[in-house]
Amino acid sequence: MKKILAGLVIGGLLIKSYYDTNVWKINRLSIGTDRLKDETFRLVQLTDIHNKIFFNQYTRLLQKIINFHPDLIVLTGDLIDRKTKDFSGILAFVEQLVKSHQHVYFVSGNHEWDHPRGEEFINSLRQRNVKLLDNKREIVKLKRCQICLVGVADAATGNDQLTESLFIKEGYRILLSHSPEIINRKAAKLADLILCGHTHGGQIRLPFLGAIISPDQGLFPSLDKGIFQHEKGKYLYIDSGLGTTRLPIRFLNQSQLSFLTIYGTNR
Repeated sequence: MKKILAGLVIGGLLIKSYYDTNVWKINRLSIGTDRLKDETFRLVQLTDIHNKIFFNQYTRLLQKIINFHPDLIVLTGDLIDRKTKDFSGILAFVEQLVKSHQHVYFVSGNHEWDHPRGEEFINSLRQRNVKLLDNKREIVKLKRCQICLVGVADAATGNDQLTESLFIKEGYRILLSHSPEIINRKAAKLADLILCGHTHGGQIRLPFLGAIISPDQGLFPSLDKGIFQHEKGKYLYIDSGLGTTRLPIRFLNQSQLSFLTIYGTNR
């Protein structure tokens, strides 16, 4: 009887891990800000795909994004893994993403920098009209509001060059950074919203304890996933990502992308 129960428990854990690793979900989040009046805009964040193959689910993923009607789509690094040999799958998805939307932005992650063909991959994104924001900014004027979109190259590999001059005073200011460690840079405090990835939410989590380990933060990281207020009315959001690295498993930490709605509270 004990063996049967043990087998059922192990089997349940394996099924849960398989589900969390291979079945993605949408994390929906709404953030209010007094930097805007009655304006509202939507954005989609995808991060840490690591060239994950979702059993031909890229078409479904694309359709969900289109149905959300986002104003912006941001890719916050590690679209590939440092061991990725074939870029064709992820590039085909990105190509369809750009065809569906004119505002698709990308900042690099550590795996793009660590990959021996990383420059080739970045050039492939550029050729597909993805807007590269490594250490750059773009002012996006929507019908409802103005957004100062600032991006930095991966901070975990020391390639970020964030300065206060990248931000403007007007509009809502978003900072794209692969690593949440960017919060330690003085200039990052100017951002109304910082969007990051990199941590995978720990990839494997335990009940009550949360993430076991995270890159750059070590054991039981404090910045693992979710939303954190770094100043009054200003937030850091860490998406736990779609893919995996090192160990090809997730547990209590389902693969995800994020749909964010930013709405004004300054009436």
